[in-house]
Amino acid sequence: MPHINAAAALQICMLLSALPAQYFISQWYGTDSAQRIQITERLIIASWSSFTKSCLSQDAWADRLKLWLSKTRQGEGSKTERGKVVNTIKEEGENWYSGEKKAKIGDSEAETHSYFAESTHVRSPKPEYIQFSVGQVIVHKRFGYSGVIVGWDVKAKAPEEWLQHKYPPVKQDLKDTPHYRILINKANGFGKSTAYIPEEEITIIMGLEVHHPDMKAYFSGYDGSKYIMQPWLKKIYPHD
Repeated sequence: MPHINAAAALQICMLLSALPAQYFISQWYGTDSAQRIQITERLIIASWSSFTKSCLSQDAWADRLKLWLSKTRQGEGSKTERGKVVNTIKEEGENWYSGEKKAKIGDSEAETHSYFAESTHVRSPKPEYIQFSVGQVIVHKRFGYSGVIVGWDVKAKAPEEWLQHKYPPVKQDLKDTPHYRILINKANGFGKSTAYIPEEEITIIMGLEVHHPDMKAYFSGYDGSKYIMQPWLKKIYPHD
């Protein structure tokens, strides 16, 4: 049954409370008992008629049900729009990947760490054109989310099908630019997510801490400007 709102409840109370008040008045101003009884009967009939029209009528309940369903659809519509925004970000290649560490070899699956800046190859010497370092906190220029750099490649290293989806013909040149692996800040509402994005799409920010379930695996602390790498990560990026 649809919910009775405050306005409907107030209307019912006013109708019911009007009966004793009107009856009391009729006792003082009626000329005799017969007239008072007639007046009271008319008041009761009129009040009951008004009550049934506003609260017991099928049309009245149908109108309330339509209003309730309309509000429900609006709420669901808002959720759908939020979902579309998130899906749009995913479709535009923001690399919220699941299982990208695995590559099929024959009939079995084997771990590969050559993609998405996960290679354990020591990055030394560090090319001068690599602007950013592991441990720095970044903000995405277009989407506004924040995160911390946990790895980089001198150019995009990913499966060919991923590269084709990420970089259509008009963006082919971006494949040969530095790419960074990012742990997305949980405070942005995306949960445990990782991104792999080109250098031109990020900018550095100071004084912002990142919250992510894997932070302690990569870093031992935060000095206010960047995160301090764990020893194993420092060996891979000795110049960062």
